[in-house]
Amino acid sequence: MRRALAALIGLAMLGGGATACGSDGPDDALDTFLSGWKSGDLSKVGFVTAAGAPIKSDEVATEIGGLAGELPVTTLVVSRAGDTKENGDIATGTVKIDWTLPGGVPWSYQSLVRMTKRDSDGWRIIWEPSIVQKDLVGGDKLAVRRVAAERAAVLDAAGKPIVTPRPVVTIALDPARVGDDVPALATALTTALKKIKVTVDLKDLPARVAKAQENSRIDIVTLRREDYLKIRAEVRPLPGTTFPEESRALAPTRMFARALLGTVDLATAEDIDANPDTLAQGDTAGHGGIQERYDAKLRGTSGLSVVIQRSGDEKPAQVFSTKPVAGTPVKTTIDVRTQNAADAATATQKQPSALVAVRISDSAVLAVSNGPDGGSDNVALTGQVPPGSTFKMVSTLGLLQKKAVTADTAVDCPKTKEVAGKAFKNSHDMALGKVPFHTDFAKSCNTAFVNLSPKLGADGLKAASTALGLGAEWDLGMPAFSGKPSPADNPGELAQASFGQGQTAVSPIAMASATAAVARGKFVQPKLVLDPPPAKPAVDGSPIDAATADPLREMMREVVTSGTGTALKRAKGKPVYGKTGTAEFASGSPETHAWFIGWQDDVAFAVMVQKGGAGADTAVPIVSRFLSGLNG
Repeated sequence: MRRALAALIGLAMLGGGATACGSDGPDDALDTFLSGWKSGDLSKVGFVTAAGAPIKSDEVATEIGGLAGELPVTTLVVSRAGDTKENGDIATGTVKIDWTLPGGVPWSYQSLVRMTKRDSDGWRIIWEPSIVQKDLVGGDKLAVRRVAAERAAVLDAAGKPIVTPRPVVTIALDPARVGDDVPALATALTTALKKIKVTVDLKDLPARVAKAQENSRIDIVTLRREDYLKIRAEVRPLPGTTFPEESRALAPTRMFARALLGTVDLATAEDIDANPDTLAQGDTAGHGGIQERYDAKLRGTSGLSVVIQRSGDEKPAQVFSTKPVAGTPVKTTIDVRTQNAADAATATQKQPSALVAVRISDSAVLAVSNGPDGGSDNVALTGQVPPGSTFKMVSTLGLLQKKAVTADTAVDCPKTKEVAGKAFKNSHDMALGKVPFHTDFAKSCNTAFVNLSPKLGADGLKAASTALGLGAEWDLGMPAFSGKPSPADNPGELAQASFGQGQTAVSPIAMASATAAVARGKFVQPKLVLDPPPAKPAVDGSPIDAATADPLREMMREVVTSGTGTALKRAKGKPVYGKTGTAEFASGSPETHAWFIGWQDDVAFAVMVQKGGAGADTAVPIVSRFLSGLNG
């Protein structure tokens, strides 16, 4: 609506310079005028002013264009609203004017057109601005204003808004009081902000101060009040600093599920160009996560008002309005306590990490954390990385389903094992010899699984993956990668896939869901967005035979009691079950992703640390901190 529409330009150029002839009767005159107004050609219409002076049609066209102002002239429809009424040399006709305003909003009203008979010249239209709208006078123009709707909240599992008004403090500068050593001031501010893990680039601060006008304010950063208080003693004495306080809509913490929730900011030019009928400069829009995916629902529908703008400082007069319709909340399964525990756990790891927690009893996603700072890329849901030895949970399910082994079957665990010309080995060159399969699982022996891969077969791997929902079509209301198990279509690939390498790719939520399925005894797709409900959630899986599931659960408990996850043996709360994983993600690369999957009581979880090394060394401590926070 801010653009000058082509039709207005056309109107301003109509008719040439000659005064048009009048019409035989008032009905003819009115019809000719309406036809010309609709077509953009007023050259066949005769006009006079209210004082009776002739006026050229191109002048009228220019005035009509100016009066229409910001209204979308291409949507204009004008029509007769009854017969004309004649009273001597004056006639009047009522016309109906219909506009379609931005967003498809209709605005209809009637207007009165006066005509006068000029002897042999016939009937002419008496041009007056009120024809366009009854309250218009010369020099006015119509403008469209938005009335912002109240944005709805993203709700947690308890139905409470996650984002609520919270106190913030802006660290700002009064350029008149900063003194001469601005570089030193920038260094002091940068050092103080680093203490609360906030990075602000202040290299251009001297230039900003130099350009600042008198009595202006230079904003450095806006902090939650609790973060500001941590550095208050360092920043308050700095020259020229000011600290205006206000309230902003924020999540419980700066990190809280940031990549999942997204943010609400001023609409960008790209936002407005993509949504010209619903967004304008000054509006807010969701960016990333739930706020972006459900932006239209959360934002609601803006109200519109049509006002008359007049010269000078006179307040615009409103002539039409529609009320805004508030947005509709989006309800999620996120549990604030669990999310805080997850965020606190991943925040301690410098490497990018992800933690997903799923309630076993109903498959509700309780936490989606991307560390160390909340992140912008939601790896927890959409990452596609190899699972490493955590996938031994899936392979073991397949072997047990095929009755290829039992927990007590002796399986050789050599230092290395060659298949199809490729040598496979264990971490730290481990060799256990011929030991019970449950020991191979607890100690995470790769070569034992390579030895068993022919018995597992591609069909066994596929059946187990399917039983746990990996690779299925999911609909959580947000994008999520459910995994892509390897086709295991040759001996070498099958050998790798048996311990989570090769072409297998998963996300943390995929492994958290698979773990919950083992604990539950049945795959149920994770639930994240409850309202609006997802259109096509995956169907529940078939129950897993207890004779298969029970031994696998016992082996996952043994990982913690005497295997690679013993650091969780004394974790707060009930017994922990799980599996560590160390995943190579590039051929020949010494770096690996670190994994741990498991459950405690009714909460299943998956942790992945990018380039984190061994799962036992990096992922397990995050799990320990998570469970401490959850049970503290």
